[in-house]
Amino acid sequence: ITHFWGPMATWGLPLAAFKDMKAAPDISSSRMTTALIFYSMAFMCFAYRVQPRNYLLMACHLTNVVAQSIQGSRYLNSRPAWSTK
Repeated sequence: ITHFWGPMATWGLPLAAFKDMKAAPDISSSRMTTALIFYSMAFMCFAYRVQPRNYLLMACHLTNVVAQSIQGSRYLNSRPAWSTK
């Protein structure tokens, strides 16, 4: 049961990131985006190492890494090159 409902609940992270792509990129938090990328990378490793392997959880976190990376690049592209914010 946990190999299904855990990943299903976690799909909210990438879905929210894809939904936020319609919003202005400057409202994104660069720190939170970075934290979510590393969080999802760590849990991708976890999902692969547990027995039996949890490919649904791994796919969810891979999707989140992609979504957060897109959000991060949108944020960086919206900032002037000389900005330190």
